[in-house]
Amino acid sequence: MRQKLVAGNWKMNGSLAENEVLLDGVVAGTREFPGVICCAPYPYLFQMQEKLQGTHVAWGAQNLSQYERGAYTGEVSAAMLKDFGCSYVIIGHSERRAIFGETSMTVAEKFKAAQDAGLVPILCVGETLSEREAGATFAVVGEQLDAVAGFVGVSALEDAVLAYEPVWAIGTGKTATPQQAQDVHRHLRERVALMNSEVAGKVRILYGGSVKSSNAAELFAMPDIDGGLIGGASLVASDFCDICRAAA
Repeated sequence: MRQKLVAGNWKMNGSLAENEVLLDGVVAGTREFPGVICCAPYPYLFQMQEKLQGTHVAWGAQNLSQYERGAYTGEVSAAMLKDFGCSYVIIGHSERRAIFGETSMTVAEKFKAAQDAGLVPILCVGETLSEREAGATFAVVGEQLDAVAGFVGVSALEDAVLAYEPVWAIGTGKTATPQQAQDVHRHLRERVALMNSEVAGKVRILYGGSVKSSNAAELFAMPDIDGGLIGGASLVASDFCDICRAAA
């Protein structure tokens, strides 16, 4: 039985005061669910460490550099994230790919950098609306997955988390139906199984894309959906806690 996870991706949101209230609410409201992760902007990782160490809530970052150190102004390394107690880091989110031009190879290099430092990567894959309408969903997510598996080896996926996020459903209010999401999750698991069936049975695959308390339970009931990567709803403690309870 795979332990479900619910990871909050705050994106570029938050303040010291807002975070204080949010984190207190998350800790208090999810005590019965061990698989909670909050991923914050870099400046707030120190606050996350102070507030969450010793609790059941894990924390992480939303990105990292593929480089260990050097003349890379503005970048943050995996070792720096470890200094602030991070356990997880989001890799290859669609906003990083679309807005900042990250290629599948860049994502693979970041995945390796995270694992080499002892971080658990949350590897995001997903298709745009035009790609879905063209019937290319499986090809797109397959290429994104294969780029990482080919670079680091399929066994590395056992110590990682996958997250399927249809780009057309992120922040739009649109959500893939539970069956649409399950179809892609099943395809991803079957694709991993072609490389290593044991890894396929163990790797957790989260769904992201306008997950709300009203649809979380139905999504999480699907056999290949192992929790959620939550955007906007992770900024409201009561909403996020309701989603976590749906996964418990």
